[in-house]
Amino acid sequence: MGRQSDYGHGILKDLHELMHRVDHLERTLRRERLEHKEEVERLQARIAALEEENRLLRADNERMKRILSNDSSNSSLPPSSDQKTKAANTYNHRTKSDKTVGGQPGHKGKTLTKGEVRRKIEQGEIEHKVKNIGDTSTGKYVSKYELDIEFRVVATELRFYPDAKGQFHIPPQYHSDVVYGPGIKSLVVDLYSEGVVSNDRICELVRSITHGKVGLSEGSVYRFCQDFAKKSEPCLEDIDAELLNESVLTTDATHVTKDGKQVYIRNQSSKSAVLYSPMEKKNIETLKETGIIPDYVGTWVHDHETALYRFGCGHGECNVHLGRYLKKNTEETGNSWSERMAKHLWSVEEAKQARMAEGYDSFSAEYLESVEKGYREILAQGREENKQTKGNIARQEEKALLNRLETYRENHLLFAYNFSVPYSNNQSERDLRKCKNRQKMAGGFRKMSGMEMYCKILSVVETMKRKGMNIFNGIREIFQTGRSLFNRPSLNALNLG
Repeated sequence: MGRQSDYGHGILKDLHELMHRVDHLERTLRRERLEHKEEVERLQARIAALEEENRLLRADNERMKRILSNDSSNSSLPPSSDQKTKAANTYNHRTKSDKTVGGQPGHKGKTLTKGEVRRKIEQGEIEHKVKNIGDTSTGKYVSKYELDIEFRVVATELRFYPDAKGQFHIPPQYHSDVVYGPGIKSLVVDLYSEGVVSNDRICELVRSITHGKVGLSEGSVYRFCQDFAKKSEPCLEDIDAELLNESVLTTDATHVTKDGKQVYIRNQSSKSAVLYSPMEKKNIETLKETGIIPDYVGTWVHDHETALYRFGCGHGECNVHLGRYLKKNTEETGNSWSERMAKHLWSVEEAKQARMAEGYDSFSAEYLESVEKGYREILAQGREENKQTKGNIARQEEKALLNRLETYRENHLLFAYNFSVPYSNNQSERDLRKCKNRQKMAGGFRKMSGMEMYCKILSVVETMKRKGMNIFNGIREIFQTGRSLFNRPSLNALNLG
C-alpha cells in the first residue's frame, strides 16, 4: 500500500509539473502570437503606406511627363516657351510648302519707280534737290533718285495780342513759355505704342535725330501719352459703338504684371476695330465692368472661357485652341479618335472656305447633318477608347475633353452653321501680341492708371492701322483737334446675326 501511495503521489506530481509546463507554453505561445500579430499589422500598414506613396509618385511622374511634353503645338503655352529647337517658319503650326521664297505670282510689288518719284515731285509731295556727279559740260546725264529724310527742329513763335479790353487769351496748353508741338508728341506716342519702345529709348532717339537740340525727359514722354489718351476719348466712344454693331466679335485675355502682381489685358476685336481693356481679375464680376462686354448682344468667339457664357447671345469656341488639346491627347494616349476629330473639324473649315469662294453663305442641310453625324460618331469612338486608356491622369483628362466636346458641341460647330463666325480666335491672339511685347520690353506696369492709358492708346492706334490710316498723321490730328477719326455707326443698324 505504501508503494502504491508513493507511486500515485509521484504520478500526480509529474502531472502537475506537466500541466504547469503546458500553461507556460500556452502563455508563451499567446505572447508570441500577439507580438507576431502586431508585427504583421505594422508590416501591413507599412506595405499600404508604401503602396500609397508609390501610387502618388507614379501619378506625379505621369503629371510631370505631361507637363514636360507640353509646348505651343499641344497646349496653351506661347511659342516663346518652347524649349525644342525648331527650323525657321515652323512656329504656329506652319508647314513647308512647295512655293519659292519671296513674293508670289500675282503679288503687287511696292518698289518705287522713277515715274512715281517724278509725279510726287511735280505735285509737291516731296522736296526736289539735284546733285551733279561727273563732268557737267557734256550736258548729258542719267537720272537716279535717292530718297531720304531730314530732321529739322522748328521753333514757332506764337504772338498773342490783347483784345479790345486789353485782355490776353492764351490757351491753357501754353502755360509754359516753351512747349512741345504736335509733331514731337505724335512721334513719341507712335514709338510708345506702335513701335513698342521704352520711354528712355524714346528720349535718346529724339535727342539723336535732332542732333541734341531737343532733350526730352521720361516724364515728358509719359505726359504726352497721358494727353493723347485723354484726347482719344471721342475715338474710343466711336470704337465702342462700332464694336457694339458687330454681329460677331473675338475676345481673349493675356496676363501682364502690375507692381509685381498678375493682372490682365483683354481685347474685343472685329476686322475693322479693336478695344483693349485692363482687368484686375478674369472673374464674372470683373467682366461686368470690362469694355463693352456687359452691353454686347452678339456672338463671342473665345478660348472656352466659361465665365463669358454669361454675356452676349451666342458663343463660338476656338477650334484651333481645341486642336492643341486633341493633339496632346493623341500623343499621350495613342487613341485615334482625337486625331480623327481634329481632321473632321478642319475638313469642315476647308469646305466652308471653298463654299464662300463660290459665293455661298451657308451649307446645305444635308451637309450639316453629315457634319453632326460624323462628330457624334467620333465621340462614341472616343468613349470606347477611353475605357482602355492607360494612366489615371491621361484617362481622366481624356474623359474631361470628351465631356467638353459633347457639352459644347453646338459652340464648336457654330462656325459651320453661321459663316460669319470664324473657325478660330486667332484674331484676338494676334491683337494681344503687342501687349506681350510691351511686357517683355518694360517688365510690367507700375499702376492701373498706366495700364488704362496704354490700353486707350493701343485701341486707337491699332484701329487706325486696321482701317488703313496713316498712324503718325492720325495721332497728330487727334493732338491738334481732339476729334474722333472714326465714323460712329447708328445703333439702329445693329445686326445680331
